[in-house]
Amino acid sequence: MLNAIIVDDEVIGAKGLVRLLTRYCPGVHVLATVHSIDEAEQKISSLAPDIVFLDIEMPFGSGFDLLNRISSKNIPGKNIGFEVIFTTSYSQYAIKAFRHTAIDYLLKPIDSDELVDAVKKCEEKKERGTVDLKKIESLFSSLSQTNKILKLPVHTQEGIIYLDTEKVVRLEADGNYTKIHLVGGQKFTSSRTLKEYEEMMPHKEFFRIHKANLVNLSHVKQYIKGKGGEVLMSDGSLLEVSRYKKADFLTLLAP
Repeated sequence: MLNAIIVDDEVIGAKGLVRLLTRYCPGVHVLATVHSIDEAEQKISSLAPDIVFLDIEMPFGSGFDLLNRISSKNIPGKNIGFEVIFTTSYSQYAIKAFRHTAIDYLLKPIDSDELVDAVKKCEEKKERGTVDLKKIESLFSSLSQTNKILKLPVHTQEGIIYLDTEKVVRLEADGNYTKIHLVGGQKFTSSRTLKEYEEMMPHKEFFRIHKANLVNLSHVKQYIKGKGGEVLMSDGSLLEVSRYKKADFLTLLAP
């Protein structure tokens, strides 16, 4: 029996993985599911799992940040005492970095056959040692050098749709929902709030210019001066910039 902890900021995603493990991997016992780096650090330290299913990108830190925290508390020269299976929404071409470093990963939405294979690898490696942090550091270095595209999860009534962030022009608040505007005029409505998306998105690529709009900086075509000013987006929309956001926004736009 392998004891596991699931680390994923998406509650729905974590629950889905629990269901898959229960159905297809009876040899895995889930000790806990956690949704933040801080909570994960506490649970891993106290429960000592055999496997950690670790989301790469989360608010306030990455999976690598978590592993660095844990390793810094261990005895010098010792590796982390558990296997890691990364769960990721990275686009297919960024996955090459995973394969190059031979690190286990699962691409969301998770396929049951791939999950079974990843768990089998962990069972085989259980007796042989622990995570190689140098390989993981190499992985994150490779990812930072690629034009990585983080998939944006959009929760709809039918399920979860994953969109390439480079195709997202802007996200617009609609009460407790968010309207997502894509290149070409396509739109999706998500049951997540704009604040949740603001915390999720890379801050150097997406900026909340107003309480109603979070914009992709690569789709900003023109800034028009004013008290706060306005921006013309690539989809032709003209959006107000809050005067409180103006300075930070213009700093990000500066070459």
